[in-house]
Amino acid sequence: MAAIGINHLGLTVRDLDQTTAFFTDCLGWALLARDDSYPRTTVSDATCRLTLWQADKTQAITDFDRKTNIGLHHLALEVPSRDALDALAAKVRNWPGVQMEFTPEPMGAGPRMHAMFSEPGGIRLEIIWPAS
Repeated sequence: MAAIGINHLGLTVRDLDQTTAFFTDCLGWALLARDDSYPRTTVSDATCRLTLWQADKTQAITDFDRKTNIGLHHLALEVPSRDALDALAAKVRNWPGVQMEFTPEPMGAGPRMHAMFSEPGGIRLEIIWPAS
């Protein structure tokens, strides 16, 4: 028996409310669930489902470093057009707490394009237009 795909991706975040708001208010994802007893939310864009877990604020929180941490390097989100890439990248760039790594640029020789950033809670995200 083989797995048939990813059911969801669980991510630990610095501030659950801030990251949940980024996905729902900035990216337009739906909030599917919230459990304050073990702080987590579930968000979805109807294709991908993420469970966001609150990091334990009573412990020292270590920021992610893509070059030294084992685990998630980044999460890539696809958009349907170059215009959609530019529009979403502009919205993200102006969102409070976002750290832009780079704005839309060609991937290699193109025509594919992408942008890379960290959302306010520290998760590294890519927006990609595959140009296919």
